[in-house]
Amino acid sequence: MGSNEDARVDMTTGAISPKLFTLAWPLVVGNLLQTFYNLADMFWVGRVSTEAVAAVSLMFPLEWMFISTAMGITAATIALVSQHVGAGNERDAEVVVAQTTLIAVVGGLVLAGIGLFFREELLTLMGARGQVYVEAMAYIEVAFLALPFTFLFFAFRSSLQGAGDTKTAMWLVAISVVINVVLDPFFILGWGPFPEMGTRGAAVATFIARGFAALAGIYILLAGHWGIRLTVPDLRPDPDVLRQLVLIGYPASIDGWARSFAAVAMAGFVARFGDAATAAYGIGIRLMSVSWTVSGAIGDATSTGVGQNLGARTPDRAAEVTWKATGVTMLILGGVAGLVVAFPEVAMGIFVDDPEPIAEGVTFLRIVAPFWAFFGGVMVIQGAFRGAGKTGVAMVLSFLSRWVFQVPFALALAFTAVTIPYVGVTVETVPAVDLGVSGIWWAYSIGAFGSFLIAAFWFRLRTWEEGVIEHDEPVPADDDD
Repeated sequence: MGSNEDARVDMTTGAISPKLFTLAWPLVVGNLLQTFYNLADMFWVGRVSTEAVAAVSLMFPLEWMFISTAMGITAATIALVSQHVGAGNERDAEVVVAQTTLIAVVGGLVLAGIGLFFREELLTLMGARGQVYVEAMAYIEVAFLALPFTFLFFAFRSSLQGAGDTKTAMWLVAISVVINVVLDPFFILGWGPFPEMGTRGAAVATFIARGFAALAGIYILLAGHWGIRLTVPDLRPDPDVLRQLVLIGYPASIDGWARSFAAVAMAGFVARFGDAATAAYGIGIRLMSVSWTVSGAIGDATSTGVGQNLGARTPDRAAEVTWKATGVTMLILGGVAGLVVAFPEVAMGIFVDDPEPIAEGVTFLRIVAPFWAFFGGVMVIQGAFRGAGKTGVAMVLSFLSRWVFQVPFALALAFTAVTIPYVGVTVETVPAVDLGVSGIWWAYSIGAFGSFLIAAFWFRLRTWEEGVIEHDEPVPADDDD
């Protein structure tokens, strides 16, 4: 293991709240920086045209659909590394890190190739038309090339996080965000000697920033001075570890796909209400990502805390970590949502000056923001299940939120009838309840509240206590008496 043990947080002993804070705040900062990354892209693209904003808005869920595959790598690595570290099996944790890196390289290259090959079909399926299609194609062609770098960074971050080090990845994210933000106006608007590339320029800046973060992360793991080490001999495929990573990770990847396909579906629904609604949706979702940023980070910290404590065989402490993290998350998001609901025009006006998208965005925020705390609570509890290695439960919760609540309610509340693609059958929804695009906003809120109630109840059943690693049984002492 590396020599910088001070970077690691041991969640198995001591007061929970201070250690949870120490583990979580770098993740919160890192995710906020990542959100700023996305908002900066939207800010500068907004200086190009409304069509450019709509294009990047449509591509956000599509790009995330591919990136979400890396969520399986992240979930499995955190669960295995944290439980091995909690059990004192640090050499086993190092092997997991190497096999994670191997999967990241192969998976990133394969998905980048698939995305580029089917890019035209994907954009058509998303509902991109006219100039929005042109701008979206320019963006996504470069964005897919960045996928291998994204996968490698996920491998790096999850490896250190499982060992209890969240600060190193935060600093690396900060540097990459600075690179992206500085490069954005040069590539998007053509500042200085650079050509004006519009939406393609936003993707180029992202490609460079992610490439730096990925390569620097691999260097850090190879050096081994930041809490856990990657050794080249361990990169030889280990069928048993790879199988375990896949078995634990694939439900988390399906979880990510379920979220992404639902996001694609919801974006497609919104696109049918015009460019102004699509632009408002894109900006609203990015503002809403503040809730995902905070709750996702605290959920990741919870995952590490639960994993370490299950490795140390202290499940009651793992439960305490989860409930404290959930309560803090909901309080924070409730406060942030209050500000957004009080000043929605200010929040929307940062990104666009067109009154029509601003007006629709204000409606979005007033309906959805009051439920941000429930979005956050679900994400923290899902993090606890992932830390226990119960990624299947987290997957089911995502399906419930998106495909049992969000999508059906969006169809029922926003449309009077829906035609099933490729079949041509038209199905009546609820003609008496035709809220237009606001029905889609209400579907988000209903999904958040309903899935939170189910998630909290399921965690209280304590079906997650055994973890996923094998513990060495203690040798009983000889009884000489």
